[in-house]
Amino acid sequence: MYDFLLDWYFWIKACHIVSVISWMAGLFYLPRLFVYHAEKVVAESDTDLMFQTMERRLLRGIMGPASIATWIFGLCLVFTPGTVDWSMVWPWTKAAAVLGMTWFHHWLGWRRKDFSFGTNRLNGRTYRIMNEVPTLLMVIIVISVIVKF
Repeated sequence: MYDFLLDWYFWIKACHIVSVISWMAGLFYLPRLFVYHAEKVVAESDTDLMFQTMERRLLRGIMGPASIATWIFGLCLVFTPGTVDWSMVWPWTKAAAVLGMTWFHHWLGWRRKDFSFGTNRLNGRTYRIMNEVPTLLMVIIVISVIVKF
C-alpha cells in the first residue's frame, strides 16, 4: 500500500488540490446564496423554490462529492510515508482547521434544510459573518502546510 501511495503521490496531491478548490468554491458561495435568500426572497414563492434548488444542487452535487474527495485524497497524503511529521505543530493545526471546515459544511447543510422547511430564523447579517469562517480556516490550513511551523 505504501509503495502505491509513494508511486502516485503527485497524482494524489493534484487530485487533493482540485477537490479542495471545488469544495472551497462551494463553501464560499453557499453562504452568499443564503444571504440573498434570507434578505430578498419571499417564502414559498417561485424565487424561493429556485434558491432552494440552487442551494441543494450546490451542496449535494458539488460540495458533497468535493468534500469526500478532499478527505480521501488528504488521508492518502497523510498515510504516504515521509509526508507528515506528527511531532511538529502544523499537521495538528491543519487537522483542526479541516475538522472545522467539515463542521461548517454540515452547518450549511442544516441551514439549507431550514430554508427548505421554511424554518430559517437567521438573517443576512449572520450569513455574511459566517461567510468569513471558510476564509479564516483556509488561511490557517495554507499557512500550516506551506510554512510547516
